[in-house]
Amino acid sequence: MDFVRFLAANDRVSENAEPVQNDQGEDEREEWDAYSRAIIRACDTIGPSVVGVRIFPGPRTRSSAPPAPSPRENGSGSGFVLTPDGYMLTNGHVVHDAGRIEVTLADGSIHEAVLVGDDPDTDIAVVRINAPELAAAALGDSRRVRVGQLVIAAGNPYGFNCTVTAGVVSALGRSLRAPTGRLIDNVIQTDAALNPGNSGGPLVNSRGEVIGLNTAMIRPAQGLCFAIAINTAKFVAAKLIKEGRVKRSYIGVAAQTIPLQRRTVRHHEIAVSSGVLVLAVEPGSPAASAELRDGDIIVALDANTIPDIDALHRALTDEKIGVQSVVTVLRRGRKIGLEILPAESLSKTGP
Repeated sequence: MDFVRFLAANDRVSENAEPVQNDQGEDEREEWDAYSRAIIRACDTIGPSVVGVRIFPGPRTRSSAPPAPSPRENGSGSGFVLTPDGYMLTNGHVVHDAGRIEVTLADGSIHEAVLVGDDPDTDIAVVRINAPELAAAALGDSRRVRVGQLVIAAGNPYGFNCTVTAGVVSALGRSLRAPTGRLIDNVIQTDAALNPGNSGGPLVNSRGEVIGLNTAMIRPAQGLCFAIAINTAKFVAAKLIKEGRVKRSYIGVAAQTIPLQRRTVRHHEIAVSSGVLVLAVEPGSPAASAELRDGDIIVALDANTIPDIDALHRALTDEKIGVQSVVTVLRRGRKIGLEILPAESLSKTGP
């Protein structure tokens, strides 16, 4: 059977097919394939939870008063409802410098929002509006995400409300650099198209569960988009709602990763082949008090080996704040341990 007759035969089959009934009992002649049904189901689930976020210049909002006229918009992004009582998740870079924040719900209503907390180190922020019984998104588990899995990105690119794109998980375990210089780990890479304004919107699986927070794309490339894992977002959001910030420690150095000579590694029995070279010490910092010097090479902090600058960032958790620690450094061919008391970081751009 040639192709033309094949198409004609299929047309006759379609015309004679039994109609499908929708939920209202109405006939539907078009039968969706499994892929389409999965996307439609996910969109129906997440749709009521997706919000648009607009920011405006001016003094930062401290109360949820009715929105005033907004003559000049400063930027826009996306977000989604985290809890039924008005907490919402978005990207930190969307609202970080906002004077006033407006949130547009899926039903078109506009509400003024307050910034609950912003964590520049993970590019995550929580805002809240005064509205009851909102449709909270179902949160998934990013540890169960697999490469090749179907995903849908929802948001408001260029102000087009409730826009969705579909794709697959392209890779797992990616890392992105936050504005503060810290590394955001366990980032999900996807080819579900993102555009300006998608930032802060949800990345969901076929069940409509949020598995990531859309955050970035590589503009010259095609299909290289990234989302912060929802497990990271859950942890950060809980801290922001409870305390308004995420506490981390710092020691106060400017530094860079350098390789170590093999004979140095063998001689000092060091477990890493690279370390962190101290380029400058901040006056009055924990590093200055510990007498760290320019030219020291940090190779460990307590039991944590430090092969690079990102490992040092990861080791400086909130548990280190005010706790006496030992930083192991190489100084002029000697390995020494210095007692140091890490302090709380207030969005420092270095470790």
